Order: sequence, then structure tokens, then C-alpha cells
Amino acid sequence: MSDASLNTAAPRTDEAGFGDFFALLKPRVMTLVVFTALVGLLAAPVSVHPVVGFAAILFIAVGGGASGALNMWWDADIDRVMKRTRNRPIPAGKVTGDEAFAFGMTLAGFAVVMLALATNFVAAALLAFTIFFYVVIYSMWLKRWTPQNIVIGGAAGAFPPMIGWAAATGTVSVESVLMFALIFMWTPPHFWALALFMRSDYHEAGVPMLTVTHGRRATRVHILVYTVLLAALAVGTGFTAVGGPVYLAVAVVLNALFLLGALRIWRRDETIAEADDYRTEKKFFRLSLYYLFAHFGAIALEATLAPMGLGGW
Repeated sequence: MSDASLNTAAPRTDEAGFGDFFALLKPRVMTLVVFTALVGLLAAPVSVHPVVGFAAILFIAVGGGASGALNMWWDADIDRVMKRTRNRPIPAGKVTGDEAFAFGMTLAGFAVVMLALATNFVAAALLAFTIFFYVVIYSMWLKRWTPQNIVIGGAAGAFPPMIGWAAATGTVSVESVLMFALIFMWTPPHFWALALFMRSDYHEAGVPMLTVTHGRRATRVHILVYTVLLAALAVGTGFTAVGGPVYLAVAVVLNALFLLGALRIWRRDETIAEADDYRTEKKFFRLSLYYLFAHFGAIALEATLAPMGLGGW
């Protein structure tokens, strides 16, 4: 059993409030989960009743929040060490590890059962597997074991559009896999850019991020390689059923900017990077946030325009 399971949080300071439990859900991450799941639902070639659609997105969001709570329960020990996470509810002593575990498990069970009842068992099974993958495969195994943690573990964050699509259609298709692949390939350069200017956090916490195990030079090369592959995938998706002229225009512009940013990171000397406080890396990281929202926003727009004969090819 991991040290995290021994509840290594700071001493309890007072009664946990609503805000403390809400923070366990990782609301920023949940925003991405909700948005991409909604796009998967909208892009599906099946009309969904608004009430059913709302219920589906709500339960997917609850399932994503449950994953966040269980991740914080397991990672409480390393969260205390890292500057970026030391103020989370458990290490800050606002919520106990047992409370976070019970909260996460309850939400997970509720979300899966309710999604099955509201939509179908395919969507519910995908949600259950996503929670399992994020908590067990990524958090408990990959994160502390291999520098490929983000590469493989990124699948957990890539499932929401597939779940949204399945909630509407009851199936998994090439289109939903393409949306999955877009997030899957985006995740490594996004997190490795963060790791470049947060390397000391991962080193002190003993997390084998690529910057720790292979160094920053190797990380810069990996960012460039994955960005090239991502750009090919993203632009290519523009010629599929979920793409169209609007999406393609967005993809071409954003991937040109993303490739330029990755190239600049690859060319960087570590001395220069430290001198300007990793300005280029931070700029690339911020761009990566807009990158994903813009691509999925374009997919949603294509789906909205399609019934009017204006979207798609």
C-alpha cells in the first residue's frame, strides 16, 4: 500500500466546508472534461433530447470530479511537497484522506449508475473505465513508476468526448476515436512544457517526470516530436466527418503557432531559459490551453452548422 493511503495530510484545522469538497473535484480540469464531452455529444450524428443531454454531461462531470477527489486522496503525500499542490484540501488539513476517499467513491458510483440510467450502458462503462484508468492505472501505477506516465496516462483525459459520443449513439466510432486521439497527443507536450519550468517540484516529490529522468534537453526534443505528430493528426482530422472548412482553418493556424512554439522550445539553451524565467516555455503552455479549447470549439461549430448545410464537407 502506498504511503499516500496512510493519510499524510496536515492536521485537521477545522470542519470542511462546501468549497473544500468542491476543490477536491479539480474544477479547472472538470471544465475541460465537461467541454470536450459536450462536443462529443454535439458532434454525434444522433439527435439527443436536451434533458437527456444535460443529464449526460452532468453525470460525466460528476465522474470526472470523482476521479479528481480519488487522485488527491492517493497523492496527498506528494501534494504536500510540491509548491503547485501543497494548498490542496488534504495537505492543507481541510479535508482528511478518509473523507476524500469516501467522497470520491460515492460520486464515482453515483455518476456511473446514473449515466447508465440516463443514456446507455456503453457510455456508463466508458465512464467507469475512465475513472479506473485515472485513479488506478495513472495515479497509483504510472505516475510514480515511469517517465511515460503522462504519455500513457493521458488517455484518462482523452475519454470524455468518446463518452459524450457514446451517450448519444450508444457506440464507439472512428470519429470519437479521432477526438480521443487529439487530446491524447496534445497531453504530453502540454504537461512537458509545464514540467520544464516546474522541474524542481517533480524532483522533490520523487515523480519520474521526463525532465527528472532524462533531463530538460531530452524533454525539449520530445515536445517537438509530439507536436509534429499532433499537428499532422489535428490538420488531418479537418478532412473527416467531424471536421470541415471552419475546423480546418482553425487547425492550420493554431498548429502553425504550436509548431513554432515547440521549435523555439527545442532551440532553447537552459542557461537562457533560466535567465528569462522560462518565458518561452510558459508561453507555449498557455497556448496549449487555448489550443485544445479552440479545436473542440471548432468541432462543435461544425456540428452546429451541419444541419443548416453550412458545416462539414
